[in-house]
Parts: sequence; C-alpha cells; structure tokens
Amino acid sequence: MRQIVTDAEATARGRTLGDADLPLYDVIRYHLGWVDEQFIENAADPGKRIRLSICLLSTGAAGGDPEKAIPVAAAIELLHNFTLMHDDIQDRSELRRGRQTVWRRWGEAQAINAGDATFALSQIALFKSAERGIDGETMSNLATEFNGMTLQIVEGQVLDLGFAERWDVGVDDYLRMIGGKTAAIVAFAAWSGAVFAGRDPNTCRRFHDFGQLLGLGFQIRDDYLGIWGDAQSTGKQPGDDIRGRKQSIPLIMLSESLTDTGLAQLREIYRKQNLSESDVQHVTRLLSENDIPERVQALTTEYHDRAISVLGEVAEPGEARDALTMLAERLVDRSR
Repeated sequence: MRQIVTDAEATARGRTLGDADLPLYDVIRYHLGWVDEQFIENAADPGKRIRLSICLLSTGAAGGDPEKAIPVAAAIELLHNFTLMHDDIQDRSELRRGRQTVWRRWGEAQAINAGDATFALSQIALFKSAERGIDGETMSNLATEFNGMTLQIVEGQVLDLGFAERWDVGVDDYLRMIGGKTAAIVAFAAWSGAVFAGRDPNTCRRFHDFGQLLGLGFQIRDDYLGIWGDAQSTGKQPGDDIRGRKQSIPLIMLSESLTDTGLAQLREIYRKQNLSESDVQHVTRLLSENDIPERVQALTTEYHDRAISVLGEVAEPGEARDALTMLAERLVDRSR
C-alpha cells in the first residue's frame, strides 16, 4: 500500500506544486500511522487494515490473483481514512489509535484539507487498477461503484449526526444508517475482489452481500465495545459512548424497552452537557437490567452467521476462503 500511496502522491505533486515544501502529505502519513508528529518514521499503530484485507482475500476466495487487486485495495483503505479524518472533526474525537487526531493536532481547517487530499489520492490509486489488466468497461464500473459507495458513507454519516438529538430512532433506522456509513465500504471491498477475480455479476453480488452482512455485524460489535469494551485493548474507557451521548444500538434498544417514565429519566440525563460517572453507571445499569448486552451480542452473531453462510456458498475452498472466514470470526470476537 505504501508504494501505491507514494505513487499517487507523486502524481498529485506533479500536477500541482511540484517539489514545493508542503506538509500536507506528511500529515496524511501521520494519520496513516507511518510517521510521528515531527514526521519522523516510527512504529505507530497503522490500524487494522480490515477493508483492505477483505478486498484482497475476497479476490483470492473468488479464485483470482490478489496482486491484481492491490490498487483498489489501497484506494479502499485511503477512502476509509479520508472518512475518519472528517468524522473525527464532526464527532470531536481527540484521539485515534492512541494519538492525537489530525484536527486536534493541526486544527480543523488543515484536517479538512488532509481529508480532501486523501480522497483524491484514493481516486488516483483506484485508477491504477487499469495498469493491472482491467479493461475499460470494468474500470468504469469500478469507478462508478466506488463513488456510489462513497455517497452511501456520507449519507450514513448525515443520518448518524441527525440521530444525535432524536429519541424516535428505531433499530431499523439504525441499520439503515450503518448500512451506508460502515457496511457499504466492506461490501464494496468484497464485491471488487470478486470483480478482479473475473467472476460473473451474480457471484460478485453475492460477495457484496457477504460484505454487507459482515459490515453490519462489525458495526454492531463496535457499538457494544463502545460501552462494554476493555479499556486496555480498545484504548477507551468503558462507557465512553454513553459519555459521548451516542445514539448507538444499545441506547436505541434501551429507549424502546423503557417505560415512558424511564425514558423521560434517560432523556433528562442525556440533556446534560457533561455526564457524571454516576450518570454513566446509571445508564449502564439500565442497559444490563433490560438485557441489552445480550441482545446486542445476539444481533452481532446473527449477522456474522449469515455472512459466513453466504461466503460458504460463493467462495472457492482454499487458503483465501479460510483466511477470510478467520477474519470474520475475529471481527465478532475482537476486543478492539
């Protein structure tokens, strides 16, 4: 991936400011975990590269050569990081992977610039797929689907932000939101892998279904960890999503389970500018009393099992399918 990014950067520089001394790309490298705040190479956490891995493994599981899919896999990872930079601003997140977020370190304006540049780099990386033997029609289809997926992510983020002050959001509304914000890119990763393997449209669509189901389960599990995750492994304190007053699926399930009186009390807590630890403990207790942890876990398992079932139907037996199955298992059982 680093070579793809380096090549994309070189293309961008060549068309803009040449060799001008501009820290823009170093800020992007910082976000990607390749350099520290002084832009010196280090061994920072680069993230899990889940979406990139799903693309490459799906290519192999569909019977293709993962080498051909490297540019689109890099494009997917760059696009994901573009969304993270902008999401961190909107969510006021100060830390990512144990370090200051880009906006917190260099300000909102420069973080927006870095995010926009990362999106452009993702496009350049995507079109390098043409160098891997992809024909013009397939390249056009990939680009259309890639940008359509980007719109789904933005639509999901719009819904997510709109849910913040609402109490009429149901589980179906939530699933629609994460179907765009989180699952769309996972679905594209699996679908594009099958495309690079040369599979027929129906098979590619089934890989897309696998990714969509996996992405839904992944986000539901992430919401679980946002409240009950282990601080040592997640880097966040238990109950952080409560402190942040996020309308994640545990809170949505809880609001649907409470009496009118209980819901009024919960809303009163969430009206506060800052929640006390007593407030966090109270909400956590309500969640447990209404069996929300178990219900969230069960929903995660449901989507995971459906994803594995689809994968078993369409993937070719072999190491790639086994690795993809193991990755799916880790996404459900992961602690971070």
